[in-house]
Amino acid sequence: MIFMNFFKQNPPASFRRPLIGLVMALLLLLAVTCAFAQSQPVVGQVTHLSGVLSVRHADGTRVVLSVKSAILQGDTLITERETYARVKFVDNGEIVLRPGSEVAVSKYLYDDKDPKNDSVAISLVKGGLRAVTGLVGKRNHDAVNFDTPTATIGIRGTHFGALYCQNDCGGVPTPNGQPPANGLHVDVVSGAIQVTNPSGTQLYSAGQFGFVPSISQPPVIVPPTQGVAVTMPPTISSNANTGTQKIGAAKLDACVTQ
Repeated sequence: MIFMNFFKQNPPASFRRPLIGLVMALLLLLAVTCAFAQSQPVVGQVTHLSGVLSVRHADGTRVVLSVKSAILQGDTLITERETYARVKFVDNGEIVLRPGSEVAVSKYLYDDKDPKNDSVAISLVKGGLRAVTGLVGKRNHDAVNFDTPTATIGIRGTHFGALYCQNDCGGVPTPNGQPPANGLHVDVVSGAIQVTNPSGTQLYSAGQFGFVPSISQPPVIVPPTQGVAVTMPPTISSNANTGTQKIGAAKLDACVTQ
């Protein structure tokens, strides 16, 4: 009531002018944000979520997402503590994120009529993920790359896991019960991956584990008894129906800024 009575009065012009200017600036900012979001192609949507998932758009705005939220090209996905999230892309490729992860969808181009135009670049900045190849990777292996701080992962029609540790993987289960060593850990369920950095290249097939300590050290094969698998809870990794809809109809949350 106090605010209503205040605005019913006639404040002095010296007050009205700054207030009107502030409102106009906020409306302009919202319009620019929405225009930016609508100009970016929708490349996927959130299908499963447990916890808090946010996205940082290419223009720097940040939004909290929910199931059926749209993922845009250039988005960076961020999972909070105890959060697991699953995203399905336009070519039916999928990624599942662990808690405390940051993954950038730098590029996701899928041309169902001309595979030469396909190009997928996803960056694991921190944390861990599991990935299943979509149509882009199945018809053009070289069109898909997963970048990490220590190496680049090329796919060969694949289901794999990747975990990047920097003194932040204490809760990840390991065969010896100790926290995983710092660096990049990979495991392959099906297909194969090729892990490359300036120090070398290593091919990993189904059932194999790998480790890359740093960008200055080559990738190595790790025995299964010592390998670190990127695990996800059944509620996120199962294919139970969660109301997933056609990608093109995904819910766009880009106009809700924080």
